[in-house]
Amino acid sequence: MKELELKVEGMVCGGCEKRVVNALSDLQGVSEVVASYQNGTVLVKMTEEVDVEVLKEKIEDLGFEVK
Repeated sequence: MKELELKVEGMVCGGCEKRVVNALSDLQGVSEVVASYQNGTVLVKMTEEVDVEVLKEKIEDLGFEVK
C-alpha cells in the first residue's frame, strides 16, 4: 500500500478535516485518509497510484492550500 503525506494550510477545525477526508475518500484507489488540522497534514493511503495533482486539486477546491 502506498502512502502520501501532504502539507495543507487553512484547516482550522475538525470540520475542515472531515471535508478533506470526505472529498479524498471518494477517489478511486484511495483506501484511507487521515487529516490533522493541528499538524497541517493530510495522509493519504492508496491501494493504487493516484495522481498527486488530482489530490491537490480536490483539497484546493475546498479552499485549502497544499504546500
